[in-house]
Amino acid sequence: MNKERVVELLKELVQIDSESGEEREIADYLFSLFDELELKGFEDDTQEKTGYGAGNLFFTLEGNKNIEPICFMVHMDTVKPGKGVKPEVRDGYMYSDGSTILGSDDKAGVAAVIEAVRTIKESNIPHGDIEVIVTVGEETGLVGAKAFDTSVVKSKIGYAVDGTGQVGTIVNRAPAQNKIEAHIHGKKAHAGIEPEVGVSAINIAAEAISNMTLGRVDDVTTANVGLIKGGEATNIVADNAYILLEARSLEEDKLAKQTAHIESKLKEAAHKLGGEVDVDIDFMYPALHSKEDSDAVKLASDAAVKIDREPNIIALGGGSDGNIFAGQGIDTVILGLGYEEIHTTSERMPLEELYKITELIIKMVELQATK
Repeated sequence: MNKERVVELLKELVQIDSESGEEREIADYLFSLFDELELKGFEDDTQEKTGYGAGNLFFTLEGNKNIEPICFMVHMDTVKPGKGVKPEVRDGYMYSDGSTILGSDDKAGVAAVIEAVRTIKESNIPHGDIEVIVTVGEETGLVGAKAFDTSVVKSKIGYAVDGTGQVGTIVNRAPAQNKIEAHIHGKKAHAGIEPEVGVSAINIAAEAISNMTLGRVDDVTTANVGLIKGGEATNIVADNAYILLEARSLEEDKLAKQTAHIESKLKEAAHKLGGEVDVDIDFMYPALHSKEDSDAVKLASDAAVKIDREPNIIALGGGSDGNIFAGQGIDTVILGLGYEEIHTTSERMPLEELYKITELIIKMVELQATK
């Protein structure tokens, strides 16, 4: 591994504007880079479907067909504010200048995968096919991953290089999520003259929420009300209200149970107070669950030990592209990158973690070749 080279690559990547939906420039840059490295691949045709700035990229470093292939997943988009990033390196970290995010989520993952591929080629490290998926729109609902056709993927195991925690962290469980929208309908009336004639949609919303079990529901399930709006003025009994909620669980049967609970409380409140409610449920992504003795977890754990990191196998409360690929039948885990304070202008990337994640990827490929 060339430490200076991977740092310079990360600097280059973070300076390419690529907020979600505006990925064209970085997609073109990465396409050229993979082509220069003589990887075979393509940009898929999902841009028209997603409406985002580019399609997803899929490239393969072809290897020994007697060695099982391995897949690495990263994303090219960033959150806002991510335009005009000016990276600074000091005290063993890379920062932005404080006016923007840095974008190490997930450009550190992209840089590490690319440097690992370069090193594997330069050092003639034995390997099977190494597949790389680079998605768009991860930060705004895993949009690119959801649209990606995984039938092109040969690998049975995959690694989303986009996780929290220091290198050595292996996320083998992440929750499924439902988004729940409630449109509540009441009846208008003058709030000062004849309030008893009206049916307050806001009162229905309050009644429903007060009867819901929210927050930490159990050890694997959470639920939250994220947005409430409705009404027009204080002198009008509100005939409309809108609630946006979510439910998450590591176990999809418990997700279904919590979602049904929320829906029932909405309908009970509407019936009790004389209104109506329309509930829309959107299944955002499936749960990720790779058993601790799975090939994916074992390979990452063994590689972590080889690079002098203690494997830390954890469950995570958030979703990622890894959830989507796991749902498509690829045994997927999420690898910790070590980035800090992501999605803020205080974001920073420890250079030692950048080196270590690159080293981990190389070591995983080496170990896969010896199986």
